[in-house]
Amino acid sequence: MGGVEGHLYQLSLMLTQRGHKVIIITHSYGNRTGVRYLTNGLKVYYVPHMVIYSEATLPTIYGFFPIFRNIVLRERINIVHGHQAFSSLCHEAILHARTMGMRACFTDHSLFGFADASSILMNKVLKFTLSDIDHVICVSNTSKENTVLRAALTPQMVSVIPNAVVASQFKPDPSAQDKNFSS
Repeated sequence: MGGVEGHLYQLSLMLTQRGHKVIIITHSYGNRTGVRYLTNGLKVYYVPHMVIYSEATLPTIYGFFPIFRNIVLRERINIVHGHQAFSSLCHEAILHARTMGMRACFTDHSLFGFADASSILMNKVLKFTLSDIDHVICVSNTSKENTVLRAALTPQMVSVIPNAVVASQFKPDPSAQDKNFSS
């Protein structure tokens, strides 16, 4: 589980504790498909979607729409919040949500360049997807500046909410100290 997944899990738990209904839609991981329930009734849909490389799924544009529509209507979802610029499911969910009249928000967790081929392509996709977004969240001021430039957004549409760190989860293990290192 990476940083974005950890962020989503913690964010979902906090929103659930505040009384919000949270549903996560992601692609399948190996044999993990269908619906799973996590802590506090958090519901995760693992959609069977073809993974092409490094847990990235093949963009389908409309192939994801029937199952997405089914989920959002069944669950009575009214806000779609997508994470990560390189997630094709995120882009598709935002586009479909806006088409269906739902509110959409996007959180960008990364910094990308402007010169290499993959960055140029992703910046064009981001600009297209975020052209009709309700709000964008970035994890730092630098990330905000980067996203505003990459997606041609007005800075007022972008907020900065830094990643939270739970200090109690980052206690050093004294037994792992290097005996050859003197302080």
